[in-house]
Amino acid sequence: MSPPVWTTVRQLRESLAPLRATGQRIVLVPTMGDLHEGHLDLVRAGLPFGQVVVSIFVNPTQFAPGEDYENYPRQLEQDREKLALLGICGIFAPHAQEIYPQGESTRVEVRGLSEPLCGAHRDGHFLGVTTVCSKLFIASDCDLAVFGQKDAQQCLVIRRMVEDLRMDCELLFVPTRRESGGVAMSSRNRYLEPDERERALALTSALAAGRELLLTGEREVPGVEAAMRAALDVAGVRPDYAELRTIPDLSHPQRAEGRVLLAVAAYVGRARLIDNLCLHVADEVSDVQLLDEHTATALQKRWSGPT
Repeated sequence: MSPPVWTTVRQLRESLAPLRATGQRIVLVPTMGDLHEGHLDLVRAGLPFGQVVVSIFVNPTQFAPGEDYENYPRQLEQDREKLALLGICGIFAPHAQEIYPQGESTRVEVRGLSEPLCGAHRDGHFLGVTTVCSKLFIASDCDLAVFGQKDAQQCLVIRRMVEDLRMDCELLFVPTRRESGGVAMSSRNRYLEPDERERALALTSALAAGRELLLTGEREVPGVEAAMRAALDVAGVRPDYAELRTIPDLSHPQRAEGRVLLAVAAYVGRARLIDNLCLHVADEVSDVQLLDEHTATALQKRWSGPT
């Protein structure tokens, strides 16, 4: 059966109230729609922990001027069909005026973490992200919100917001789902022409180049970043960045040590794509999750099993 669609905050709250009255947890999966298997992985990850609400809202405040807000794919009925197979509680699909009513003037800003990487190349992006997420968290009064690690910086920014504002909401970060060739799944992949889809593999290659150099014993960050950027340049894509940052503070070290993020962003045709790898660098180099405390295993332990 197709899940119900709520378009107002009042409808959302009234529909969730009976579930809360019986002690059930509310799990929010924030999306902008045009759902692919990566999004559905987020839903599947949240299902064991409570009643899942998927928000579908193309948020105007996180798009910089000249970006693809107007053209961003909107296909609510197709998304609803995909979600019907998973057994979610419902869909929150508000109009822009419901989230940003006339005369509104409030923004939620996380300084520091929102400034490097995508923040340096997308003016106002994270200001829009934190503002809309805070509104969605408040509207749903969710116990848990689920995000994908493909947007690693976003995960860390939201984590900081939740901690700073003392929000009573857990966060679950889910590993990146990839297409058969290795490209990270993204709604913007639909912009790619066949030859561009091949060139999009450059992002995966760049991350592999950085990882390989670390595996050989290189610890100087400029050298690792140069190898990543070279992989992007060879493919003829237009890089925004190819950087190594520390986790969780996203500082830019001179030497790689501890938990680090290899992060790349590049334009392939008209599609701006991002990707990353999380590694622990010591005498050996190993693949890790973004943050151990935001995995399903850690959450289950804190909650003593799903409700």
